[in-house]
Amino acid sequence: MNTIAESLGQARKSQGIWFAGIAIFVTAWFVLYNQLLPFARWLVTQLPIAPGSHLASSVEFFFYDTPKVLMLLTLVVFAMGVVRTFFSPERTRALLAGKREGLGNIAAAHLGIVTPFCSCSAVPLFVGFVSAGVPLGVTFSFLIAAPMVNEIALGLLFALVGWKVALTYLAFGLSIAIVSGWVIGRLHLEGWLEPWVREVRAGAVDLEDEHLTWVDRFEAGWDAVKEIVGKVWYWIIAGIAAGAFIHGYVPAELLSSIMGADSWWSVPAAVLLGIPMYSNAAGIIPVIEALLGKGAALGTVLAFMMSVIALSLPEMIILRKVLSLKLIAVFVAVVGTGILGVGYLFNALFS
Repeated sequence: MNTIAESLGQARKSQGIWFAGIAIFVTAWFVLYNQLLPFARWLVTQLPIAPGSHLASSVEFFFYDTPKVLMLLTLVVFAMGVVRTFFSPERTRALLAGKREGLGNIAAAHLGIVTPFCSCSAVPLFVGFVSAGVPLGVTFSFLIAAPMVNEIALGLLFALVGWKVALTYLAFGLSIAIVSGWVIGRLHLEGWLEPWVREVRAGAVDLEDEHLTWVDRFEAGWDAVKEIVGKVWYWIIAGIAAGAFIHGYVPAELLSSIMGADSWWSVPAAVLLGIPMYSNAAGIIPVIEALLGKGAALGTVLAFMMSVIALSLPEMIILRKVLSLKLIAVFVAVVGTGILGVGYLFNALFS
């Protein structure tokens, strides 16, 4: 009896330490975050750089955005790491199994936002969903939404370029995932899956509650920070460096002429440019921030971002293990059409 009481007391103590530590961390985070811009400006003045020059503008952008994006990423990843403890891939698969198209596409797209997903997990997730009886179109809604409506990208967009762009990205990313999945489902292309995928049958999914404590969930959040930030920090720095160059050296007039709303070809060009790029949502957002700051059209920039995240060539190569080339071509065509529609629509609305 005493042992049980001691264990409960220790658990409460550990939980209290985590809550106190998080409160201290968040407070320190906000204090430091508010000092980043003055610090970046001060740091530039200490360097042998002419004030007001292109180089000074680029360096200030880099020194300001690097800690800003990394701090935002850490906070968002930790929060979503905790949220994800409520949505395991197995539970998601079970929730979607047997769902009909339509409502199933909507549910799959929304679940794609918060469930764990990356290019390397595309194949096991796809096979698990199809073998569990999830319709092909519903599966595609999930596969499109999970990378495109990335919760990390959403949080960074909200913090860096404002809630209007973030909500636009969320609404139209979900719309593309839902509609594209529904269209693919209506085409009845199950026969274009690789033969071995159709033969796989998944076992029953155990939905038993794991009874995770808040300490377990906080530890999962911290593990997510170590794993995700540890993997993407160099992509973020590369993206910020590219954004710093655009911010300091690319004339606004030139960028507006190339990626402006008046250039009808800018949207398809942005989509074609984004497909072969190998980047993640966190790495591409500093570039998006710089493009918008230089006057690039919102629709063109969103189309570029969505193509990088949702139609990346590395993901297509991985999915080739389970999809025929014909089905991959349909996937790219349907999603690409949706992205083009978003680009042209927003260029028309906000030009």
